[in-house]
Amino acid sequence: MAPILRSLLIAGCWVAAIAVPAAATHSLGPLPTVRRISPEYVQGVLAAGEPLTLIDVRPASDYGISRLPHARSVPISELRQRHAEIPRAGLVILYCTCQPGEEWQAYELLQARGYRNVVMLAGGFEDWLERGYPLEGQ
Repeated sequence: MAPILRSLLIAGCWVAAIAVPAAATHSLGPLPTVRRISPEYVQGVLAAGEPLTLIDVRPASDYGISRLPHARSVPISELRQRHAEIPRAGLVILYCTCQPGEEWQAYELLQARGYRNVVMLAGGFEDWLERGYPLEGQ
């Protein structure tokens, strides 16, 4: 494991978990609490050249226009069939320009399949853009 990730894991701060109690519900009950990680942390890891798995769950056409550096495309519409492409080890960060409910849908689908290493990028793709952080494909 890379030194920066190891030290952050030991410090217990690799995930900026925003554990907000779910007030909303869906047909099966309360929405799950989605663990999130800050864009600042992700940018720092990328800038340091540390390994990181970024999964873009936006439509493939959006991915083709621009994406976070080194991100892989697994559109949310294909996630159920392609989840095996997502690593089960190491930190995996999902991001999107999600409609209400889609974010937890992607997260919950992977959680139900045993993924415990997945978090969402807080603020999604829009927040990354607003901060002026680097992109690929422009």
